[in-house]
Amino acid sequence: MKTINYLIIGCLVLFSYCKKVEVPDDTPRCIKKEIRKIMREKKCDSDSPAKVFQYEYKGESVFLFPGPYCISDGCSILYDSKCNIICYPTGGISGKGCDTKCSDFLQVATNEKLIWEDAR
Repeated sequence: MKTINYLIIGCLVLFSYCKKVEVPDDTPRCIKKEIRKIMREKKCDSDSPAKVFQYEYKGESVFLFPGPYCISDGCSILYDSKCNIICYPTGGISGKGCDTKCSDFLQVATNEKLIWEDAR
């Protein structure tokens, strides 16, 4: 009986981890995984839902996860298509980012596309 209970719990955990994320088909798997992490967290009471944007930046496709939407000065994270962190381009106390690695992001990035928004 314990084995069956563990199997059921394991299936439920696996199902929640593998929940389909509604994003464009060409979205990298690692970006979908990052979105699933957000979906497992408690939703914020903020009026601003979590979002993910895709841009072109310096010749490559990148993905912006705006800072914690519950915290006004939260840092955003910019990932490449392999989920390597490029920089933290927006947010922070100044609103101009939490590092200086891509301070030109907002001026240079093109082709903004909203690929996911937390609809909970």
